[in-house]
Amino acid sequence: MVILAGGAGRRMGAPKAGVHLAGRTLLEHAVAATRDAGLRPVVVAKGDMALPAVDVERWPEPDDPRHPLTGVAAALERAAGPIVVLPVDLPAVGPGLLRALADRPEPLVVVEAAGRLHPLLGRFDPTHAPDLAAAAVAGAPVVRTVLGLGAARMTDDDVRRHGDPATLLANVNRPEDLAALEARLAGPPPT
Repeated sequence: MVILAGGAGRRMGAPKAGVHLAGRTLLEHAVAATRDAGLRPVVVAKGDMALPAVDVERWPEPDDPRHPLTGVAAALERAAGPIVVLPVDLPAVGPGLLRALADRPEPLVVVEAAGRLHPLLGRFDPTHAPDLAAAAVAGAPVVRTVLGLGAARMTDDDVRRHGDPATLLANVNRPEDLAALEARLAGPPPT
């Protein structure tokens, strides 16, 4: 299980892995969900990326190119088999969804639910490493690349078995996204 934590977090104003949500860092949320799914977490990040202290193995990704697929390709080159990938900015993805991704038989499957495709949340096979690395070098769009490789998709119906798709797939890119997810996780205000 690979947790992508290499982004600089420009829109967030800080690297996302260290941002706090409900008393834990986004990285801690990802590690906990991974372990609760019965998977072994590995964090992939640029070598110079400062990360919160967590007891997990870290695999460095190349410094260049700076592209989301660089970390996935680097992890696939190192992995002994298929991997499940979880971006650190999807902190509400739970263990049930991660386990479901791990159990899928397709060589490439991503999540398309809650109104959008999540091309970095999925199960990837090492055979895709060269194509993903080439796409990263070319600066190709992630969605086009993943769909071009014939990715199967987990849909709203698949995701709903594990919780509300809008909550599970809430992407935290900006401070306002973080605040909205924090409020959603806290539940409705008392009446």
